[in-house]
Amino acid sequence: MRIDHAAGAAKIGKPLRHTEVLIFGNPQGGTPFMECAQSVGIDLPLKALVWEDAQGQVWLGYNDPAFLAQRHGVGQCPAVSALSKALSGLAETTIAR
Repeated sequence: MRIDHAAGAAKIGKPLRHTEVLIFGNPQGGTPFMECAQSVGIDLPLKALVWEDAQGQVWLGYNDPAFLAQRHGVGQCPAVSALSKALSGLAETTIAR
């Protein structure tokens, strides 16, 4: 799923450089994370922000699952490693294009 913030801003007559939130995930990855702490559900599905700065450079940012695990007090959750690796790989693939 995509949320286009620039399109939303345009609807109210405001300028905003390209800014989109990408929302993605699946129960196979998220459920084991939530088994460690159900409160993780507020941060799932995972999200990434893609935006263009004033110089036209495009950026990609996201909260690493390890950060989310710390936030929810489950820093040792075994699901985190695989999620972090998958998200990092997805980000690297995306920016390599």
